[in-house]
Order: sequence, then C-alpha cells, then structure tokens
Amino acid sequence: MKRIGMLLRRFVQNRGPAAFLAAALGVGVIVGAVAALLVTLIEWVQHLADRLDDVNFVDPWLILLLPAVGLLVAWFINRRWGPGISGGGVSETMVGLSLRSGYLPTRTIGAKLAATVATLGSGASGGREGPAVQLGATLGSSVARYTRFGEDQIRSLVAAGAGAGIGASFNAPIAGMLFAVEVVLGNFAIRHLNAVVVASVAAAVTTRSLVGEESILSAPPHFVIHPAEMILYAAVGLLAFLLSIAFLRLIHRAESRPNATRMPDWSRPMLAGLAIGFIGLLAPEVLGTGQSLVRSVLRLGADTDELWWVLGLLAVGKMITYALTLYGDGSAGEFMPSLFIGAVSGGALAIVIQPVWGFSSLNPGAFAVVGMAATFAAVARAPLTSILIVFEITGDYGLVLPLMLAASLATFLADRFHPDSAYTLPLKIRGIHLPRREDVDLLDTVTVGEVMSRKQSRLAPDLSTAEALAVLERQHHHGLPVIEEDRLVGILTLTDIRASGGPSSELLVRDVMSTTPITVTPSMPVSSALARMAALEIGRMPVVSDDDPRRLEGMFRRESVVHAYHQALGATTDRALYRQRLREKTVPGAAFFEMVVSDSSPVVGLSVSELAWPDNATLVSLRRGGAVIIPHGETVLSNGDTLTVFGSGDARESVAWLLEPKAVDS
Repeated sequence: MKRIGMLLRRFVQNRGPAAFLAAALGVGVIVGAVAALLVTLIEWVQHLADRLDDVNFVDPWLILLLPAVGLLVAWFINRRWGPGISGGGVSETMVGLSLRSGYLPTRTIGAKLAATVATLGSGASGGREGPAVQLGATLGSSVARYTRFGEDQIRSLVAAGAGAGIGASFNAPIAGMLFAVEVVLGNFAIRHLNAVVVASVAAAVTTRSLVGEESILSAPPHFVIHPAEMILYAAVGLLAFLLSIAFLRLIHRAESRPNATRMPDWSRPMLAGLAIGFIGLLAPEVLGTGQSLVRSVLRLGADTDELWWVLGLLAVGKMITYALTLYGDGSAGEFMPSLFIGAVSGGALAIVIQPVWGFSSLNPGAFAVVGMAATFAAVARAPLTSILIVFEITGDYGLVLPLMLAASLATFLADRFHPDSAYTLPLKIRGIHLPRREDVDLLDTVTVGEVMSRKQSRLAPDLSTAEALAVLERQHHHGLPVIEEDRLVGILTLTDIRASGGPSSELLVRDVMSTTPITVTPSMPVSSALARMAALEIGRMPVVSDDDPRRLEGMFRRESVVHAYHQALGATTDRALYRQRLREKTVPGAAFFEMVVSDSSPVVGLSVSELAWPDNATLVSLRRGGAVIIPHGETVLSNGDTLTVFGSGDARESVAWLLEPKAVDS
C-alpha cells in the first residue's frame, strides 16, 4: 500500500490536470459504489424487518418500536463519532467547504453510513440523498488530501463528490453537477465544473450498474394537454410555496431541539421514534424514504381513484415524521421528503380540480411531477437543480414550461418570506452564517499572506491556563495559537479560559484549547478569509502553509482586514488614475505641458478641489521649489508653483485662462 501511495503521489505531481481529472473519475466510481452499498444495506435491513412481519402478533409492535431502535442507534453513533453524523449532511459539507478549506474527516464515513442505514432501514423518515452527498464529499476530500492537491483542487473534488452523491442516487448526473455548483459551492466557477461533471457521470453509471434501475426513482413522460393548464401549474407553485414554509418551520423546530424536561438525552430519540412508529401504524407510506409511493404517484393517470384528502394527509404526515427524525438525531436528508411532499400534494390538487375543470382531462401524475420540482426548489432554493432532476427522472421535456413556471414562482415567494433554505437553516441555528455568493470586491485583490502578522507569540500545550492568561494579557491578545514540536495543535482564546471556569494553575492549555481551529492559507484572498471569519463570528485565525496544514505561518486578525482594505483601496485608486490617463492619452493631440502660477493668479490660496478644473485636463504634479508634489483635493496652490498638466490643445487654453490674472474694473 505504501508503494502504491508513492506511485499515486508521483503521478499527481507529474501529470497535473490529467491526474486531477483521473482523481475526479476515481472519486466518482468510489462514490457510486458507496451509494450502491448504502441502498443495498437499507434494503437489506428493511427486508429483515419484512421477514419479521410474517409473524402476525409481532407486526404492529414492530412498526411501533423499530423506528425508536433505529434512532437510538443513530443517536449513539452521533455521540460516539460525531458531531456531524446526524441530519442530512449537505449542511456539514457546506461548512467543510466554506470554513475548513474542504476538510471533511475521513473517520466519519463509516459512522455516517451506519447511522443512515439504522435510521432509514428501521422506518424513520427521510432521504438517503443528503447522506450520500456528505459521504461523497468526504470521500472527495480524503482522496484530494491523500494525493496532496492544493486547496482549490480540494474544493473541486469535495464538490465533485457531493454532486456524485446526487448523480448516483437518482441516476441524474446533470442534476448532480448542478446541485454541487448551485447549492454546495454556491457559485458557477468554471474551474470546478470539469471535476464535478466527470465524478457525477462516473457515480451514476457505477450505481446503476450495481443496484439496477428498480432502486432508482423514475417516472413516465407527461405533457401539457391544454394551454389553460398553465394557470393550474402556477397554482401548484403557490401550493409548493405554502408547504415549503410549513416544512421549513418544522425543520427549524426540530433542529432547535426544544427540551423543557429534565429527561436523559437518550429519551429524545426514543420518544421521537415511538411517535414516528405510531404515525406509521396509521399511514405506513410515510415511513422510510417513501420512494415507492412517489414512484406510484408519478404514474397516476386521469382515471385514478385515489382520494385527494388521503394524499394531503400523507404530505402532512411526511413533514411531521421527518421533523421527528431530525429531533431524534436521525441521519436522513431533506431531499426525498420534499419530493414526496410535492408529488402527493401536486397529485391531490389535480384530483380536486378535475371535476370542475372543463378544458382538458387533467393528469395527476403530471401535476405530481411539477409539484415535486417546485417544492424541492422552494425548500432547497435550487430551482435549476429541481428542474433538471425532473428532466432526468422522466427522460422527457414535455413539462418544461410548467416546471420553470412553478419552480421559479415557489422559489421567489419562499425567498421573500423565509430567507433560509433547509441547508442553511441548521447552520443559522448554530450561529454560522455562510456568504450566499462570492462577490468580487476590493479584498479579492489582496492575499492573506500580504497582511498577516508573521511575528507571532504562541503558547505551549503544557502551560497552565493561568500562565496562558498572563501571556494573553501581556501581549494584548484575545487568542493565540498553540504549538507543539513546531506543529499547530490548537488555539486558545479568552473565551476558552472563561468556559473552563477561569484561570487555573492546575488546568493545562491542552485541556481547554480548541483542537480543530479554523485556518486560512497565505494564498487565500482576504475576502474569503473575512467571510470565513464572519461566518463564525471570530476575530482571529491561524495562517498555515499551503502545503502543510499544521505548519504555522502567522495570524490573520481583524486589524489585518483594515490593512488589506487600505492596501486594496490604494491599488484600486492607482489603477483608476492609470485608466483615466490612458484614456486621455488616446485623445488626438494630447500631451504634457507646464504652467506657472503667478502671484496675481486668482488660484493662489485655493485648494485643487475648489478649482473649476477643465474636464479634458489632468493635473499630474506640481513642483514647488526643489520638491515635486503629487496633488490631491486638499493641496493648496501657491505663488511660483509649476503645474504639470496632461491634456489636449483645448485643455491647455482652458488651464491658461484659469490661471491668468483677471483684470479688475476701476
């Protein structure tokens, strides 16, 4: 294995882009295999439960108790190998990309896989797509770090793994690619697309080859029969908006985990599981992923005998059971529940309207398809992904206009009434505010290495917290890095000392420090570092080497941002002046000329900003005695100043008139 690792690293170092795409291909194949394993294990656990169903007296008790058992297992895994195991996994992937330079710990792969199988295999409600995203992103991060790619390539492979997770789950590589750039990365940077596309396609092909078509969501093609149906599809968008707001509020309540009782922690997953089991006794369709029901609803025709209120109750039941799964620390995602809610509600709307609609025969399956896309678009704020994934599921473009109308309308309204998506909401509850997009600004032009503090005090892990506090107060710092054998092992802040009960001569720095500090690299733009700092509301970050994440290079603090801004502002001003002079230099007849300010000139004693300076002339410099002064708005002109001006012939006459002494009427 060691020799294979050396050969892989040598290939990466020597082949550059070819090795990077080969790594993306490898990530896609591995993610596809892991997604197939996830599907197989969930189905195996469900099959085992079905075998127990054959015993008649066990059946109702099994449905009632099994979700509680599954959530208790997931809760234990989350406590033992967490945090980051419970929930869907997309939010954790976004944090890893935005705050940890693409680092997602490899040790969580097995834990996430086991927790998801326990959750969904036992009948708790949710989707396997979110966990597949986290598993794929973690595998991409691990491969990138093992082969020692740079930070930007690590981000690309993490996004590629995330997109591969979606592509593998739905056999939808294009939708997987869009999900990675629209939701996970949050921008459509071209440099990431190659890896994401290669990984998504490879994962989809691998999973389909291993598990077959029957385990992947699919639907027949549908069409718009009459143009007037567009009004009804707009109504589907409105319904999807209302349902998404209700769903997001339930998710918020579940993620906040209100617990007014003093019961032990393990009681939460147990009670949540029992509640899910009770609902499952009444409506077993809402248990698990619900994919089989969605597949049947998407195939409903105009002659269906389904009752609209039954479908409506299933939508409500799915919302409640998924919220209970989150509350019980289950490992399941929001993707499939939102598709389930949209599909059954869209089909129910068509069934309600069918008796009074006289223009055409309504197809509930078509409305289910549009409702599915619109609801996911509003819940995830990913309209492009939702539209494309339906195209790939149905294999047809017959509903392109209704899909675009409903998804856009639902997303627009949801964004106005609930600014957080299902993926940013858990982060907001934890106090993490990720930037919505990477805007180009002044601070994009300055790197962390240009403004970081290189001479930096540091702490040893064996210092007592009392000694560390004395160092912090003497250095006037709120936090310092902790170094052991020239390696960064953590960071200690005043908050850490206070949280430990105050300074102590017995408590050591290693006992209270943060062992996983958020770091930046010298090559990172200051804008990205500032966004990372603002997301966690921290005031300092260690700067580590681009090649070695444990070698300290300096510290990036709030004052570094001020220095960066002034540096960028000066550079921007210089570029603006240069562009202005370049434009003027292209004017025919433009040249440099000099003018002398006489003692009787009306401009003596006035500042440059007070002059009615000609538009076609630029004041370049002024010579006063032996000194050359670069003028600004507050520069005051004096007798004998020699002005160097650049402009056209007309500008020369205008400046001469401005400086010429004016006759005074007697």
